Amino acid sequence: MFDKSGQWIHLETFDDFDNGLSELIDLWSSTSKTATKTVKESALAHFKEDLEAAALKWIDNRAKSKKYASIGEELAEFEEVLKEGSNVAPAADSNAPAAPAKKKA
Repeated sequence: MFDKSGQWIHLETFDDFDNGLSELIDLWSSTSKTATKTVKESALAHFKEDLEAAALKWIDNRAKSKKYASIGEELAEFEEVLKEGSNVAPAADSNAPAAPAKKKA
């Protein structure tokens, strides 16, 4: 999706999209300081743009069109989770008490 310099790498093949969707979900689940809301939203927008382009490219190929439609369905499910406000990976609460240490036997 993004290279080391922060540039978007366009997705073209089905495998790119399949792996990219997993990476997108991981990015949205990340609590890393580099995974800002802006970066997450940008990745989602780029992914959707590339998927739309791929779907249009393969509109006359029924088999490939179905494969890209399945990625679109998974993306829609993921977006629904985001819209519902369900935190994919809530940030850790630094004020929460730590679990007590277990006594050694």
